[in-house]
Amino acid sequence: MAIDIHKSEVETRDNRLGTLIAYHGPASELQAASAKRQVKEDTRLYSQCSDCSQGCAETLSYMIRDAAIIVHAPLGCLDPVEKYERVDASTKARGLSPHRIQVISTNMGVDATVYGGVKILREAIDEAFKRFDPKAIFIHSSCAAGIIGDDIESVVDEAESELGIPIVPIYCEGFKSKTWASGFDAVFHGVLRKIVRKPEKKQEDLVNIINFAGRDTFSPFLQKLNLRANLVVPNATIEQLAQMSEAACTTHICESLGTYVAAALEEKYDVPQVKAPSPYGIDWTDRWVRELAKVTGRTEFAEKVIEEEHARIIPIVEEYKKQLAGKKAYIYAGDSYSHNLANMVKDYGMEIVGITTLHHDQVTDDKTTELDTLNELIKSVGDVNNFSVCNKQPFIMYKILTQLKPDILITRHNSIATIGTKLGIPSIRANDVNVLSCYDGVVNLGARIIDALQSNKFFKTIAEHVKFPYSSWWISQTDPFYFDKKAVTK
Repeated sequence: MAIDIHKSEVETRDNRLGTLIAYHGPASELQAASAKRQVKEDTRLYSQCSDCSQGCAETLSYMIRDAAIIVHAPLGCLDPVEKYERVDASTKARGLSPHRIQVISTNMGVDATVYGGVKILREAIDEAFKRFDPKAIFIHSSCAAGIIGDDIESVVDEAESELGIPIVPIYCEGFKSKTWASGFDAVFHGVLRKIVRKPEKKQEDLVNIINFAGRDTFSPFLQKLNLRANLVVPNATIEQLAQMSEAACTTHICESLGTYVAAALEEKYDVPQVKAPSPYGIDWTDRWVRELAKVTGRTEFAEKVIEEEHARIIPIVEEYKKQLAGKKAYIYAGDSYSHNLANMVKDYGMEIVGITTLHHDQVTDDKTTELDTLNELIKSVGDVNNFSVCNKQPFIMYKILTQLKPDILITRHNSIATIGTKLGIPSIRANDVNVLSCYDGVVNLGARIIDALQSNKFFKTIAEHVKFPYSSWWISQTDPFYFDKKAVTK
């Protein structure tokens, strides 16, 4: 695969990876067709809601510690910054000094959308430089800016030469991709293009870990292998991003998030990607440790670490397993992260009654089979008959959950956990994905599931006082995918 980081923007996942947002059927059928990139997407005739790739771009770029963000858009596209102030919790947990989000909106109005917005964009760049004294400025291009064709590149070139800092266009216009995760790629492409430097030296003990905001559980674990973690992108500094090319290898908490930047670093700077599923579940963590040790030249540590960690956690896992074996779990999260969660649930002997992912990538950027987490999951837990791809449609999830009646709903997103809670289903929002990683993560998830099940009366009480907004016609429907026209696989 050839990745061209000199292009102004990365190709969308829709075209690059054959990404889809609508499917229902056995996981094995989806996997078999995906292996040949021959899945035809279902047609959804009705959607209750949607989201935007700019939101995914915000998730990463807003929390870069010494950068400023300019959202070149009408004011309505400026996501409420206060929701990102949760970054304070993770900075404190990581022992970092607090910092505030530094964002400016160009507030494009009628004049800008008719006559062009490059003048107000340049004014915003100067204001951000003056107000925040940043080490870099990121510019989010919105639907409005993209539709009118604002020449952001020319503004950036002029401002960079005058201000002397990197100015990074992020082309995350929502209309370009039906897949929100394209916003992650847009940020990483900008970082690769403008921030990552040619390696001055190799840091043989440094590991890039592509992750979201959350506690730093990786540094203590990597110390057992005499390695250091470079946690990127949220809460990272510009210098941490710049030195990604100097790392010994790259790994990530989720293939959906990290394989583009990892593949680019491997191709352009000879930074190998760890070719193993992310460390979620005992068996996948074992494989990850062995592969990580292999690519960093630390194989002598791997088996000792695995043996010690098994001796420490397996007695706890076995005790939890007595309480959880046979319980029915439903999992709903991002593409690869839902596979990660399912692999962890398997360690407790729980029945996976269904999985929904927010999107599905038919291939990864480097097409490595070990990073095909759906295939790895099927090998690990067997086929999942009730497998679907759905971009947060509450009306569909309402029907699925009322029909399958799981004992527990495990998800990463607030909006989805709310549906389960309103139905009286104990629901876990597994938001801090770092806390659930590696061996301690298996124990943490088991403890959270047990706590949620012990709160069953609380969830039932909530359900008694909730009325869903759906008509009696929809409530009486038997097919959750009534509005999805089933595609025929090629």
